[in-house]
Amino acid sequence: MPVTGSSLTLRQPVLFLPHGGGPCFFMDWPNTWDKMAAYLRNTQNTLPRKPDAILVVSGHWEENIPTLTAAPHPSLIYDYYGFPPHTYQLQYPAPGSPPLATAVCKLLHAAGIPCTTDDQRGFDHGVFIPFMLAFAEADIPIVELSLLKSMDPAAHIALGAALEPLRAQNVLIVGTGMTYHNLRHFMNGSPVTNQAAQEFDTWLEKAMTAPPAERTSQLIHWASASGARICHPREEHLLPLMVAAGAAGKDKGIRTYKDTIMGKALAGFRFG
Repeated sequence: MPVTGSSLTLRQPVLFLPHGGGPCFFMDWPNTWDKMAAYLRNTQNTLPRKPDAILVVSGHWEENIPTLTAAPHPSLIYDYYGFPPHTYQLQYPAPGSPPLATAVCKLLHAAGIPCTTDDQRGFDHGVFIPFMLAFAEADIPIVELSLLKSMDPAAHIALGAALEPLRAQNVLIVGTGMTYHNLRHFMNGSPVTNQAAQEFDTWLEKAMTAPPAERTSQLIHWASASGARICHPREEHLLPLMVAAGAAGKDKGIRTYKDTIMGKALAGFRFG
């Protein structure tokens, strides 16, 4: 068992959390990110109990095969640019969990998915920025799992499906990203891009709350949805949601966050 110390009778849900824009929650950006920040701060209150560990997939790490952080004390990767100096001094000293990384690899290998570990890589900002709010005490061991450079939706759903057993071991599976991620258009207030974001948001909520088989089919063909490629010229910020949906198994999704920031509709989801 990768984690111990509590009853395993309450299965953890799977979450998809928006991670905001860079270090947005730690800047003077009045009213813009307040609702998202409040949503993230309430995350632990929505769980059946405190997780023994967290497995997280963010939109900021891609490898040829699934790769897991395996350092006992991961560093932070300040992979955002042009922000105030204090945002490069933020700290989030959550421990890693080499045993969990090993256990995840065993699950992936059992599903026929090759994987590896990296004992040097730290947590990117898609992990530590939202987790500084969602899991502020930084006392839960965390392992980060990479995306696949292939960007194949079906492969990411299958990746999540292989991870589902962790939920019964009191491991929380979290995807972090953004349901709108077109940086060129994010702040321009264009009615065309705002409308595309709303159309895609409407489609995404319907797909995520559909029965699991339909959800999977919709996600595999996500790029044909109205507004899809305007919202995601490149889909790395949507793929963590696909991993989460795979780990959901037969659990239906519910929307837990709905907001409009700079004219763009954004969402968060929970499964189970």
